[in-house]
Amino acid sequence: MAGLDVSHDEPDFDGAKHSAVLAVLADGPHGAEVLLTRRSMDMTNHRGEVSFPGGRLDPGETYEQAALREAHEEVGLDPADVTLVGRLHPLSTWVSKSWIVPVVAHVPQPLPLQGRTSEVDRVLWVPLHDLTRPGTFREEHWHTAVGERAIYFFELDDETVWGATARMLHQLLTLAYGPPATRTAR
Repeated sequence: MAGLDVSHDEPDFDGAKHSAVLAVLADGPHGAEVLLTRRSMDMTNHRGEVSFPGGRLDPGETYEQAALREAHEEVGLDPADVTLVGRLHPLSTWVSKSWIVPVVAHVPQPLPLQGRTSEVDRVLWVPLHDLTRPGTFREEHWHTAVGERAIYFFELDDETVWGATARMLHQLLTLAYGPPATRTAR
């Protein structure tokens, strides 16, 4: 995928908590699949939301190291099985005051992973074609403390992906297939 590089590594607001997520793609039986998790209802922030494995950087860690460590801790993904591809553009979340760098990676096939911490209720391998089906994606405009903002949603059969994860998926799908109006799964 062309365009997998971060334009800048510095947060656009003071007090940001540096974080990384791992957007893992696998070659599934019917095309590319992406690894997602559903966060536990016991979490303080973003409870019950679908997300990529990830979390805060430890002192001295790179975004890639943090993303791999978090994926290993959360779902048992062995870093030795992963090929790092690049980064998507970072984004900020005002709710958790995070500066998130999405790290894109590849594994040859969807691996049998499961939640290994109390943070994860469910592990999902979602075919990209499910994210590009007609009626799956929608966009709303919300008034927030920082002005009007586009909020993306992916309505899957049994989960709704929205917020920062949906923004990252939108970016990933746009790189892979083009803008939503012209997008078709391959």
